[in-house]
Amino acid sequence: MSKKSRAGLLGLSFGALGVVFGDIGTSPLYAINQIFFGRDKIPTTPEHVVSLISIVVWALLLVVAFKYVVWVLRADNDGEGGVFALFALLKKLKGRAVAIMSVCLIIAAGLLFGDGIITPAISVLSAVEGLGVAAPGLHDFIIPITLVILTLLFAVQQKGTHKIGRLFGPIILVWFVSIAVLGVGQIVHAPRIFEAFNPLNAWHGLTMFPLYDLLIILGSVMLVVTGGEALYADMGHFGRLPIRISWFSIVLPCLLLNYLGQGAFLLRGGAVVGGSLFYSLVPTALLFPMVILASMATVIASQALISGAYSLASQGVALGLLPRLKIKHTHEHHEGQIYISFINWSIYVGCILLVLAFGSSEKLASAYGLAVSGVMVATTLSMMLVAKHLWKWHTAAIAALFVPLSMIDLMFLSANGLKFLEGGYVPLSIALLLYLAMNTWAWGKKHWRRELSEHSTMTMREIKEIKDSQKVSLDRSMLILSPEQPTTLSEKAPAILELFLKRYHILPRHLIVLTITQARQPHVPEEERYTIKQYDNNHEKDTSLLSINARYGFLENPNVEEIIRDIAANKELTPDDDMKDWLLYVARERVIVQGHTSLRKLRAIFYSILINNASPAYDYFNLGNDSRVSVELVPNNFR
Repeated sequence: MSKKSRAGLLGLSFGALGVVFGDIGTSPLYAINQIFFGRDKIPTTPEHVVSLISIVVWALLLVVAFKYVVWVLRADNDGEGGVFALFALLKKLKGRAVAIMSVCLIIAAGLLFGDGIITPAISVLSAVEGLGVAAPGLHDFIIPITLVILTLLFAVQQKGTHKIGRLFGPIILVWFVSIAVLGVGQIVHAPRIFEAFNPLNAWHGLTMFPLYDLLIILGSVMLVVTGGEALYADMGHFGRLPIRISWFSIVLPCLLLNYLGQGAFLLRGGAVVGGSLFYSLVPTALLFPMVILASMATVIASQALISGAYSLASQGVALGLLPRLKIKHTHEHHEGQIYISFINWSIYVGCILLVLAFGSSEKLASAYGLAVSGVMVATTLSMMLVAKHLWKWHTAAIAALFVPLSMIDLMFLSANGLKFLEGGYVPLSIALLLYLAMNTWAWGKKHWRRELSEHSTMTMREIKEIKDSQKVSLDRSMLILSPEQPTTLSEKAPAILELFLKRYHILPRHLIVLTITQARQPHVPEEERYTIKQYDNNHEKDTSLLSINARYGFLENPNVEEIIRDIAANKELTPDDDMKDWLLYVARERVIVQGHTSLRKLRAIFYSILINNASPAYDYFNLGNDSRVSVELVPNNFR
């Protein structure tokens, strides 16, 4: 490897620290505290401490290091990872199991949105709670300060994160080094804690408690691995190797040292101040600096989840699973840095409500684990299908690797299911609402395509004959957006084209039918961008009739202006290169709900709400402020 390549790899590995590991890196603030000082407190006897810290250690090693870092990162879709990448991979396959898992992955996407709401709330709140340890008199200001930090965090999102993003890596590096030092400072006084590396102690911890008590404990242990799914989701930003380097060289050792240090502190019989085990490890003189550092680390962790929610929503829109949302690019050179106002303020409102409703990180932890454990189960089960159908593994190999891992995930899911009434209903409710929205959106769009087909009776051959025979043409180029690309003269003409002809009784000199499709792959190479069908291209008469399909990946944002520039610049397609005179003709759906009250009518009303809050196709494709756009309102009747 060249010196330049090594420098680039180190740069990506360093950058991954701030974006990928912020969530899992701030878990020490509350995870062990929840086990020993949460709702169901476990006595801090040496036997309990060693056994439960051993469970924590092996949860990190098996669930995050072994499952995610070693195996799940291999399941990339053109270099991209995450729930929707798995969804896109599975959509290439057929079968009942694939169909069921596709539904599970959609629900998992909803759980991730729930995680995106909970993470900023619990992370920032747990950091600010350190004030209660450093200065008990400030305890009443914890909630107001948390709300102020969250408000500032969400207010700056529309400015873009590329500037403050440069600080993420260094700050998180300082954070990891700091928590490692805190851990070492305790371990040297109680080296017995190293017995936690013995898996027999973890097994002893799993068998020494009654089942119900064990599930309560595992529900808290789950907090240690939250953020593990971010390793997979952010693979496309940094690559598999940089994430692995950061994890094994910095993140995992520092986390282990701090968790062992917290266990060593308990073995020593240290006094827990202000109900916070983590801050009890911090020397008094360093409490305020550590609260500030922890607050910065949790803001970074929150930022990663918020940015991930934008990316998840963008992918969902591109895959046709969610209504179109207006996407703002916050950096001219990095298309992955986006801002979605609706998602931003929805998460903000959710965070504020959670902080006010739960009031402490200890109570909020009950809502946290269910979202992550649900996503982890869906990921592991999907990996079985990927291994079988795409990797062509033998069934025995799949069972040997993924069945034990799925059992671990199901144990965590069962454990967090017990916390449903204490807060677990929050992410699950969000997931079910989003699944209902996705399902209703697909149902309404299918109905819309049927309605459009009723307006389409002419073939492209008839359109061409009318265009060739008319003595007078509209003296300009016209581009119409169509959901389907006609590729032969015998196919039906787009309904929007037929509506234009019926309304104006004339066709333009240059007529271009444009269909924009988004493939189930992250990116489409430029050389595969356009599929062009020329029905007529008569340069002598200065006329043309074209059908063009522009393909984009689900991580790309189509831009009609760029497409027009490409078409106008190609003299083989049209000699009319004056883009200012082009007419853009589009259809907009107008939902009409009729009939008596029924389940179908309620579903149609919900679809109408989704349509009214979605960006029209022309706006989503960056034509919202274009005076050349002519919109045809077409009814979508639900009877």
